[in-house]
Amino acid sequence: MGLRKSAAEVFDALGEHYEEVFGQVPGQIEALDWLTARLPEGARVLDVGSGTGRPTAETLVRAGCDVTGIDVSAAMVALARAKVPGARFEQADVRTYTPPPGGFDAVCSFFPLLVMDQPEVAAALDRMASWTAPGGYFVMATVPGDIRGLDIEWMGHEVTVSSLSTEDHLARLADRGLEVLHHHTATFRPAGDGAVPEEHLFCYARRMP
Repeated sequence: MGLRKSAAEVFDALGEHYEEVFGQVPGQIEALDWLTARLPEGARVLDVGSGTGRPTAETLVRAGCDVTGIDVSAAMVALARAKVPGARFEQADVRTYTPPPGGFDAVCSFFPLLVMDQPEVAAALDRMASWTAPGGYFVMATVPGDIRGLDIEWMGHEVTVSSLSTEDHLARLADRGLEVLHHHTATFRPAGDGAVPEEHLFCYARRMP
């Protein structure tokens, strides 16, 4: 366990390769289309686990949103600043990040919570829900499952991952005042040799005005 890498170390090492493999997940593109159709010009949006900035921050900027991205990886933040100059990017951890007063009109969370412990996953969901302003949207994706401390090899790196079941995700968001408007699971096969299909949970929610 001590040799397993942190999320920051893994994503510093992956750099642009992550975008090459996961930059065009159909369910993520669909979720972004759904979200941008509902956001007004200038909407304040937080992209948690912003990676290289593409596709999420880039799509939101093109839609006229005021976008902040946070990521634990310094390398990813540097790439995102270069690729999506119309957004702001900070090296920050969802577990300790302090949002601006008033929160955000939308919070996006596409796969940033897996390389942490299960109680941290639950706490991060609570935090992100609290950052969603009244009338705002929360859109997320993850690999669902009642998983805690599972050691795996992922994209050539040994990591320890955790998650929550689909039912626990939905219940937790509802308990935190978000109305789940839609959810579904989809199978995605990453690009590259040796890649195996992944089950992805997508969830669209809203905090009522």
